[in-house]
Amino acid sequence: MATLRDVALAAGVSTSTASRVLDERLPPSRTAAADRVRQAAADLGYVRDPLAAGLRRSGTSTIGVVVPRLTDTVMAMLYEEIAAGALARGLFAVVATTHDRPEAERLAVESLLRRRVDGIIRTTARTDAPLRIDESQFGARQVLALRADGIHSTSIGDDTLGGYLATRKLIDHGHRRIGLVMGPGYATTATNRRDGYRNALVEAGIPLDDALIVGDSFSMEAGESAAHALLDLADPPTAIFAVNDNNAIGVMAAAAARGLRIPDDLSVIGYNDIPVVSKLPVPLTTIREPFNLIARGAIDLLLEDTPGDEPRTLVATPTLIPRKSTAAPRAR
Repeated sequence: MATLRDVALAAGVSTSTASRVLDERLPPSRTAAADRVRQAAADLGYVRDPLAAGLRRSGTSTIGVVVPRLTDTVMAMLYEEIAAGALARGLFAVVATTHDRPEAERLAVESLLRRRVDGIIRTTARTDAPLRIDESQFGARQVLALRADGIHSTSIGDDTLGGYLATRKLIDHGHRRIGLVMGPGYATTATNRRDGYRNALVEAGIPLDDALIVGDSFSMEAGESAAHALLDLADPPTAIFAVNDNNAIGVMAAAAARGLRIPDDLSVIGYNDIPVVSKLPVPLTTIREPFNLIARGAIDLLLEDTPGDEPRTLVATPTLIPRKSTAAPRAR
């Protein structure tokens, strides 16, 4: 019997694309790729069996979404995109929070599974404490969004590229002494953005200096503290890339407390493009994370008919949003 993977291979598309094309609940696609999928399905005699889908329906039509906290604008934005995408697929999303604690993450997932959700999307993955739960006893799959753990399939933004674009923007302005405000080392969003920062410096022939990398949390307070540490250096940076917009707001607060003007005395760039940063007294240059694409990818992974044994990673491309917080450095 032909499988969805057979159809996708014959049509030259991904399994998730073939699944979307053949899902009768969705508006029919009129693209050439969709036509190839339908023709391949007909040629192979493929018949979609909803009960064979990777998302094993328990009858609740509900998916659980696990986030660190909804007071974090990034997580709230992503959850809203997941909820909207789920609704478009005939599913209802419920949320649980963990405050980024591994023990709370396990409790949240197990609680959702006991409530017979049809699948779970987690934004809480940690590389230092990856969560492993036997899903077979619950008949529900888990996938990740925003972060990765090397175990589960995940839908993420290209954070390495985003970190590169942010740093390259500052280099192109003429900055050579560029600080980095980091997030937690267990979050791939932070570590990949750091890697992009380093890649841009190496490409430009700027020596790496670990003294310019400070911080361990996604918060305004952490950003403010990290900025003070960077600005206290004997040779302080003329620009700072913060791997999260909240961190960047904290950097701007630290600069204001020191009487520094942005961007005249210090250029600042953030990451995510949360709504408030375009309304700041000095609008923040930032990297826009494609939350809609990340959410859509996570749902596609959850709904895959044939998930396979190897984890898959879907990657969406971020965009540089230039505003008023970056400029050429002043002569010292």
